[in-house]
Amino acid sequence: MKRFLKYFSGIFLLLIIAFTVFFFWASLPNLHEKEYDKLMVTPYESTTDIDSIFSIVTYNIGYLSGMTNNLAIAKPKELFDENLQKVLHNTKALNPDIIAFQEIDYKASRSYNVNQQNEIAKLGYNFVAKAVNWDETYVPFPYWPPTMHFGKVISGQSILSKYPLSAHQRIVLERVPEAPFYRDALYLERLAQVVKVDLNGKEVVLINVHLEAFDKQTRGRQFEEVLEIFNRYKEQYPTILLGDFNSRARDEEAIIQKLFAMNDVGSAAFNSVDPSNTFNSKDPFERIDYIFYTKNSIAYIDGKVCIEFGQASDHLPLEMRFRLQ
Repeated sequence: MKRFLKYFSGIFLLLIIAFTVFFFWASLPNLHEKEYDKLMVTPYESTTDIDSIFSIVTYNIGYLSGMTNNLAIAKPKELFDENLQKVLHNTKALNPDIIAFQEIDYKASRSYNVNQQNEIAKLGYNFVAKAVNWDETYVPFPYWPPTMHFGKVISGQSILSKYPLSAHQRIVLERVPEAPFYRDALYLERLAQVVKVDLNGKEVVLINVHLEAFDKQTRGRQFEEVLEIFNRYKEQYPTILLGDFNSRARDEEAIIQKLFAMNDVGSAAFNSVDPSNTFNSKDPFERIDYIFYTKNSIAYIDGKVCIEFGQASDHLPLEMRFRLQ
């Protein structure tokens, strides 16, 4: 009996050591932390219109996985190649001045090591702000099959602009406090990405966000953090707050209602009676992506949900055209 207990204890100890080593390896980052926040100037040929009307887009690009995002199924390279070409074609046709992306990959294994940000920047976006929120060697999601968990994931939020960017900030929002340690260590960070853009001599503040999707209480507290940032800038600068809020427009108790109730804040392509849906791209049934703006300094021209992008992502992009007052 003693020999059995000794043998069992030895096996148990080895399992603990193996798990500890594996967990340490799995949580190792691929990048140095200083690379999580970058402001870049690219060398691509770029043109801007002379008139006073500007356009901005928010797009949760879902790392170009289309409707397979979050599904435990094989994702062939052809899927990503086709979706990238679709995004490039439609972005070139739409020709926005600024694009704020969420869930964009930077040479991640899951999207076949393509830097999606740089490929889109080649359309003529010479100013790029990059904020990494997911840098892992091993990601245990989808939960099955386990073979899909291996390979680096480097992903985040990017702002691509035809106009100069400055004063870039990567602000990490509150994490889910009740999450177990292993999920917390391997899960993405939720960010507010803040940058200033010079639109023909006028500084405009952009705040690009991607809030918590699965925990309502944490999402509410993140929203309050973002609202504080927005209020800090909006009295001094024309300010645009945009991104994937994961908060449903038709839910009267959703935290997003606080922004709808602010009289000095507008919302692009939004009607409270019948909000234009942005999710999902196959059969849009809810609105969770938004562009908010300061009414006293930004004149709204028009906006739309860009259905022409189809199922390149599980979200649809949202566009706003505007003037500065």
